[in-house]
Amino acid sequence: MTHGARNDIPATVTAIKRGGVMAQVEVALVGTAYRMASVMTVDSPEELGLKEGDTVPVLAKAVNVLLVKP
Repeated sequence: MTHGARNDIPATVTAIKRGGVMAQVEVALVGTAYRMASVMTVDSPEELGLKEGDTVPVLAKAVNVLLVKP
């Protein structure tokens, strides 16, 4: 998958919180004490196959935080 984001940061999924429509995926940036979160539709974590403990690249572009799973 190609993308235009310049920041591609490895992270580990630490939690997935699901609501009625939206889900929040929390990640810890590898090698740091920093944490981030991404909000997406509730179906997206399943479609991406995300689960706690997965390592994913975090793509940060402007105010959007995008998670992808290769």
